[in-house]
Amino acid sequence: MMNNRTGQSAVASIPALLHRNASRFANRPAYREKEFGIWQSWTWFEAEREIEALALGLIDMGVNAGDFVSVVGRNRPYFYWAIAAVQSVGAVPVTLYHDSATQEMAYVMDHCGARVAIVEDQEQVDKMIDIQEDLHQFEHMIYIDPRGLRKYDHTKLHQYSDVQDKGREMRDTHLSELEARRGKLDYDSICVMLYTSGTTGKPKGVVLSNRNIIETSKSSAEFDNLRHDEEVLAYLPMAWVGDFIFSIGQAYWCGFCVNCPESPDTMQTDLCEIGPTYYFAPPRVFETQLTSVMIRMEDAGRLKKWLFDHYMAHARKVGGDILDGKPVGAMDRLKYGLGNLLVYGPLKNTLGLSRVRVGYTAGEAIGPEIFSFYRSLGINLKQLYGQTEASVFITLQPDGGVRSDTVGVPAPGVEIRIADDGEVFYRSPGTFEYYYKNEESTKSTKDAEGWVATGDAGFFDDETGQLRIIDRAKDVGKMADGALFAPKYVENKLKFFPNILEAVVFGNGRKECTAFINIDLTAVGNWAERNNIGYASYQELAGHPQVLETVRAHVETVNESLATDPMLGGCQIYRFLVLHKELDADDGEMTRTRKVRRGVISDKFGDLVTALYDGSDEIFTKTEVTYEDGRKGSISATLKVIDAKVQPVETRQVAAE
Repeated sequence: MMNNRTGQSAVASIPALLHRNASRFANRPAYREKEFGIWQSWTWFEAEREIEALALGLIDMGVNAGDFVSVVGRNRPYFYWAIAAVQSVGAVPVTLYHDSATQEMAYVMDHCGARVAIVEDQEQVDKMIDIQEDLHQFEHMIYIDPRGLRKYDHTKLHQYSDVQDKGREMRDTHLSELEARRGKLDYDSICVMLYTSGTTGKPKGVVLSNRNIIETSKSSAEFDNLRHDEEVLAYLPMAWVGDFIFSIGQAYWCGFCVNCPESPDTMQTDLCEIGPTYYFAPPRVFETQLTSVMIRMEDAGRLKKWLFDHYMAHARKVGGDILDGKPVGAMDRLKYGLGNLLVYGPLKNTLGLSRVRVGYTAGEAIGPEIFSFYRSLGINLKQLYGQTEASVFITLQPDGGVRSDTVGVPAPGVEIRIADDGEVFYRSPGTFEYYYKNEESTKSTKDAEGWVATGDAGFFDDETGQLRIIDRAKDVGKMADGALFAPKYVENKLKFFPNILEAVVFGNGRKECTAFINIDLTAVGNWAERNNIGYASYQELAGHPQVLETVRAHVETVNESLATDPMLGGCQIYRFLVLHKELDADDGEMTRTRKVRRGVISDKFGDLVTALYDGSDEIFTKTEVTYEDGRKGSISATLKVIDAKVQPVETRQVAAE
């Protein structure tokens, strides 16, 4: 229902949607959390009571409308309640990555001026204590798990349950104030502030309004016919806009249940137990799952391995067409049905994806081979394109129109245009309000007419009318001969192989492309164990001659594939090296969302880049690393530089022109 005077929904805030759901879906589950091996459940009615108690406690603590409150922890109902409670009192929730280093937390806390932090346990409390002297506005900290905190100074430290108890105790005193604050919330009120991943500099605070979140959640839910009986698993970082939309925006709009795993270690088991119907994962999760499958099949018996290879080959042939409802011969359908009984069904059940009705991946481009693997199993996996500044959704893929090389059509209410230089621009109801304390960046990103520069290069595919993203606009370039250079496309092809965890490709302005590669320690370590190859560390395994030869074979396979692409045939990799350490967010080489910081890597490993191009066969290097406790150290190694065979590209000159 719309309010004709304001043009906004009658439920104009997350707290308003909560109240609607507590009435409409009172006895339906809103949240589940697995604790001590048992699933605990809360209905929408119970969730509203929990949130109200915390909101009243925050008012009693002195939290004012307009204050910023940081929320730091893994996916738990208590934190989702905290976000809604903070909104209910007119304050602004700011979610942080719970694995952030202290200096990263300090930057965000200082930038937004948070007066209160709601954290999970002793580890997060200790991080806050380490930085609180530099945060002059910081006043109170609320924690959920009391273990290890009994002897701490509790003058400004409060247990979550105690804050709720105080709120219940003061209900008669503060309820009218809470109702007044909730009543003032409208579409223009700030819903949340989320920080960008900071691939090129300091993270920026993206201010999103209730209009942004609710309108985007509404239109995207209608696009995929999401219902109140969906089941989702909330396991992605709460500081990421994707989790906010799926676990709060769409969950509150549709009224479906959000399930929280017991821990990251039990996520796969909990996923299987819940069997979500609506599922989202970034490419890294699908890559990891596929790696696990391939490792297990290498350990399987000869018959099982043959069955898997035989029926997966058939699935790749017809599985996608069957899923899309396209014509497939009777014998092929019969064979696919038998494959579903013997291979696809059990495999989907093992992955926890048997009940997925709508699945999405985004955040990074997914390798076409990985994408096709899941769809061939009959999993309705689709791609979307979005960003924090858009409240996620810019494009969506409609059922029956899913392709691995495109990211879909404009989402409902979204307009897209392509600039002369290929950069993608959009405007929509989800377009962010502004960057907090950064008017200059706001103006350079969003113009007066509401068009937002994505920073990505792309074009609309003539055949399908869907958007195709090439790469980050700043990363797309030209080879020395004028051929297109798009590193991310090549990197995703490399990461299809279970042995390769990460890749960074170089070549802009040069005659040849080269690459850094990280091996996947789980996959390669499993291979080493099967072949009785001993190793003491990642570094030792990464330098093993057989590992280097295996990676060379993968690179050359990718080169063969690239040679058939008229646009990207010039991006074949001539030389590569396997890094002696994994790229790590703690070392600043990646963001917390696992996006590569190319500039940092180029500078930090400049000697290695030079070796890739000066003809060296090997190079000695020493690299600074950061340990989990924040201490600094260094590791050194002599790395082999490996040549890879490239294929002739007949259309290369045409592509360059």
